[in-house]
Amino acid sequence: MKTRYIAVTGGVISGLGKGVVTSSLGYLLKAQGYSVTSIKIDPYINVDAGTMRPTEHGEVFVTYDGGETDQDMGTYERFLDVELSKKNNITTGQIYRTVIEKERNLEYGGKTVEVIPHIPQEIKRRIREAANISKADFVLIEIGGTVGDYQSVLFLEAVREMRLEGDDIIYVHVAYLPIPDNLGEMKTKPAQHSIRELNEIGLQPDIFIGRSEKPMDDARKEKISFICNMKKDCILSAPDLNNIYEEPIVLDDEGLTRTLLKKFSLTYKENTLKEWKRFISKIKNLNKKIKIGIVGKYFDIGDFSLEDSYVSVIESIKHAAWHNDHIPVIKWIDSKIFENNPGKLNSLDEFNGLIVPGGFGKSGVEGKILAIKYARENNIPYLGLCYGMQLAIVEYARNICGLKDAHTTEINPKTKHPVIDILPEQKKNIENSNYGATMRLGDYKAKLKKNTKIWELYGKKEDVSERHRHRYEVNPKYINILEEKGMVFSGSSPDRRLMEFMELPGQKYFVGTQGHPEFKSRVLKPHPMFNGLVKAAINKKAR
Repeated sequence: MKTRYIAVTGGVISGLGKGVVTSSLGYLLKAQGYSVTSIKIDPYINVDAGTMRPTEHGEVFVTYDGGETDQDMGTYERFLDVELSKKNNITTGQIYRTVIEKERNLEYGGKTVEVIPHIPQEIKRRIREAANISKADFVLIEIGGTVGDYQSVLFLEAVREMRLEGDDIIYVHVAYLPIPDNLGEMKTKPAQHSIRELNEIGLQPDIFIGRSEKPMDDARKEKISFICNMKKDCILSAPDLNNIYEEPIVLDDEGLTRTLLKKFSLTYKENTLKEWKRFISKIKNLNKKIKIGIVGKYFDIGDFSLEDSYVSVIESIKHAAWHNDHIPVIKWIDSKIFENNPGKLNSLDEFNGLIVPGGFGKSGVEGKILAIKYARENNIPYLGLCYGMQLAIVEYARNICGLKDAHTTEINPKTKHPVIDILPEQKKNIENSNYGATMRLGDYKAKLKKNTKIWELYGKKEDVSERHRHRYEVNPKYINILEEKGMVFSGSSPDRRLMEFMELPGQKYFVGTQGHPEFKSRVLKPHPMFNGLVKAAINKKAR
């Protein structure tokens, strides 16, 4: 079967949820028995997302092969239960850098290198390369930004040329249908203009999906169909949902699967969403709750930044809670509050479990350490992710090992006890201000210690792998004293040089990992470390 492509574009406003629509579309095709992969195109000049602030761009999602990518890549992986390559995230920065390098290397044979045709050619090359790597039946291409943005024009030109060159490709356009409060009526005019702008570029959408607060009625569908020269059964509604995982069911009910397959002359199979529907039905009928606190620092920028900054952690909590028949109540805890007023630490008693996620920088660090100390002393189930593990080690070194000045050299380069220190090979990068893609990135294997909590969580496996994104490690000089005082390093690199997992045996659940297990949690398969935290949280609540 030859590769089939589906290009997804957006109109009217950004932040439409194209990633969820694209992921849902992919899930529906996968449920029909086809293999699917997704490509995210980002029109920014950055080569990748690694140097961006989470509060500005959202979470940096790390692929198995070390790509620092857009958070939509995580949405694809969670819905489709696949592992995507860094080659599945294409940026303007990558494209121009490659074209310029090729020109410098005389790979264009002395020709004048121009925006057209050379930039679209490189875009198409990368799309087809990602398709060839995956060998998937369907390749979804989500083009970031909105139609009309000059940054996106060359990507739209590339997918236009793909059809001209014989690729089997259709175009899905997602646009916003506003309902102004003063009118109380859904307006289609912005979407009409969005489609017209696509037409001017040379693209005619094959399918239109209207994002809105409420479902689109037949009158609006008929209007868009007539004005935009599209059949009515190709005009679909995607209203706001309380749970994004309902989206495949809603779109399937709208006829998306049938319409897509018809466009490709393929046969539709009935009743392929039984497992997904049972899952959604189960969630809707849950009534027991657990309260999980996330202690972090990205909380003084405004509420709108929180979910994007920690989206994989949030989704991992949901997956595990739902799997254990509970509704997660997630609360953000600004660690700086404890620095200013340590007396407020007892507010942590209301939580059934605590997480300190990954992060960088000194802001709120001492507050995090105080929160970790309180969790340890009061036996509150705790999960430390990357920085959360490092700070748990700092806290233990200070308060149990008696190393009062213990710290990470990221925060205090002159500490007498650098229990967390930078990798020697990274010091040169820091000195040269070379920060992009220079960390320990992607999948790394760990050998687990038998008869430990971590070993049990992973199903008593001897070897596991998690994705990483960090420069600092547990300093080997301090491993002996930490272990002598009761800390267990339950997983390490095969050569025992790098400590990957830690735990405190005397606690109900106090574990940490140098990796980012949140990147591997799936909707129907929660990650073992989050599943363990939720089980411990449920037990704490019961006690």
